[in-house]
Order: sequence, then C-alpha cells, then structure tokens
Amino acid sequence: MRAFVTGGTGFIGANLVRLLLVEGYQVRVLVRPHSNLRNLWGLDVEIVRGDLNDENLFKLMVGCEVLFHVAAHYSLWQKDRHQLYQNNVLGTRNVLESAHLAGIARIVYTSSVAAIGVGKKGESVDETYQSPAHQLVGYYKKSKYWAEQEALKAVQRGQDIVIVNPSTPIGAFDLKPTPTGDIILRFLRRKMPAYVNTGLNLIDVRDVAWGHLLALEKGRTGERYILGHQNTSLKTLLTELA
Repeated sequence: MRAFVTGGTGFIGANLVRLLLVEGYQVRVLVRPHSNLRNLWGLDVEIVRGDLNDENLFKLMVGCEVLFHVAAHYSLWQKDRHQLYQNNVLGTRNVLESAHLAGIARIVYTSSVAAIGVGKKGESVDETYQSPAHQLVGYYKKSKYWAEQEALKAVQRGQDIVIVNPSTPIGAFDLKPTPTGDIILRFLRRKMPAYVNTGLNLIDVRDVAWGHLLALEKGRTGERYILGHQNTSLKTLLTELA
C-alpha cells in the first residue's frame, strides 16, 4: 500500500515514515522546496515538493491509497497567528480536499491534545471532552481546534478520516528541537537556572507513530484518539534527567 505523508521531515513524521517502511508501506513524502531533509536521509521514500496550500496538490497524491496529514506550523507567538491559520486551518482544508480529488481512501489527521483543552483543576479528561474554542489559550491551540473542525466537516461530506491527538512526544529525530526537546537539552547542558511548577503528559514518539498506524487500521471514522502515556510534573522529569 502506498501512503502519502505530510510533515515527514518533522519530529513525529520522521518516526512515522520509518515505521511505515518497516511495516511494508511504500511512502511518498511531501516536502517544502527549502525543507531540511536530514530526517529522511538514507530512507527509501519518494520525495515530492510542494506546499499545503498548493492548488494542484492533489496531483502529487494520485496513486496513494492512504494519507497521513502530520504537517503543521507550531508557534506560541501572537505575531504568527496569520501563518498558523494559513497553514494549520486553510492548509488542512486544502490537503483534505486534495485527498478527495486524488481518490485517497482513508486519512489520519494529526491534531493535538491542545485542541481538546483542559478540564477543571485536577480533573482528567478524555477524547469526548472539548473546551469551548474561545477558552483555548493561544492561537496555536485555536488553530488546531479549527483544523479539527475542517476534518469533521470533511467526514460529513463522506471522507474517511480518523483524528489522533498526541500529547507531548519525546525521542529521536527532534531536530529543531520541539519546546520539550529544548527543555531537555538546556537542562542537560546546565543552562536552566530555574523551572516552572507545571505538569505534562509524556509519550515516546515511537509510540505516537504506532498510534497513527493503529488509527489507520482500527480507528473509527470521525473519532479522535488521544496518544498519550504518562502524566508527570516538570520537576519529576528534571529529576529523572538528573
């Protein structure tokens, strides 16, 4: 089976591409013209160049049976709100429409637990919970929420889409690195003079990749699945690293 992957040069995408290859998939990866391809070096993948918002993106997808839409713009800066909307919301809309035109049978869309929001203090929530959009803090979280709405609208139009919501992955191929990877590196390099009393949910990025594949194979159309593992405090994480 041939899989089309967006975001394959990124952290989650690089691990997903490797898993798909091990599991016998043929993989076609969408990369931007000036992307850093280091995470794909030496892999037997087909690389096509384009952008999430390209009009003719569907032409690059023809011949693939499944799509993993992993790519997203990640930023916590308010100045990037327009780029977040353009890539995460409009980009997702265009990717899904392109997949429909290309005849792709099944799609896994990578959202985030950020799109779900948080419950009352001390309350654990699951996939059925949803904070009102206006209560989601920051433009990134809002953009992931509205991107999920694009996926759900596509489901209503007849597309077969499953949504996955990773928590905080850690592991290999975190080149940029992610904010969590940056915390780990700064701590290990003795460049963190203080830390915030906060908590997070950690998951091995390889398990996130498996969660994508299981969502493809077993997920229910229109449903979303949290891909998480261990709730922990930042202090506990730093103690483990120490």
